Amino acid sequence: MPEFLKPVLVPIHSAGWPFIAIFAVVTLALGWLWTPFFVIGGILTAWCTYFFRDPVRHTPTREGLIISPADGVVQMITEAVPPSELEMPIEALTRVSVFMNVFDVHVNRSPIDGQISGLGYRPGAFLNASLDMASEENERQAVKIRTADGTEVALVQIAGLVARRILCWVEREQPIRVGERFGMIRFGSRVDVYLPKGVSPLVVVGQKAVAGETVIADMKSDEAQRKGNAR
Repeated sequence: MPEFLKPVLVPIHSAGWPFIAIFAVVTLALGWLWTPFFVIGGILTAWCTYFFRDPVRHTPTREGLIISPADGVVQMITEAVPPSELEMPIEALTRVSVFMNVFDVHVNRSPIDGQISGLGYRPGAFLNASLDMASEENERQAVKIRTADGTEVALVQIAGLVARRILCWVEREQPIRVGERFGMIRFGSRVDVYLPKGVSPLVVVGQKAVAGETVIADMKSDEAQRKGNAR
């Protein structure tokens, strides 16, 4: 493929092809009934294709780095107890929440190297994922990853207002590499990351995060939590 086309022709994740096909078939069927439906359906089919894009990412691999599991805006950084289904100590940890809108890449990636040490699914509501209460009330899939030195990082896929399907492809005891794809949420949602005790985030609220690329924390650093301003 020519280099100039690579930024445009982004790979599509296999989970999206059935939806793209449905959009295309409905567009053709309705377009025969009324020509403007071709235009409307074509736009929706193009959006569906765009939604399921799965670009290659270049992941920092230095030991100790925690990488963003999701594309989107760092919506909030707060102290919270991890989901009970992961059976972690009942203590507040720093939680970094990344909100994905319907135009972001929705493939989720592992924030660290390690082994899947815990999984927990809980059904729930479909409130706006930008609300703080969504962490407790919404449908969610929790994942716990243990590093080689025993450190655990928890992350939670949270359904949103229009999201109706959380996909998680990993199994307990499975090894996983940082930046490796582990799941997806359809359509629009949030991923929470619970940092280990004493680890400060290196991102700020409002910052754009890129799954598999943005460093959100460094377990080997004693740098204090960063501050930021909109400019």
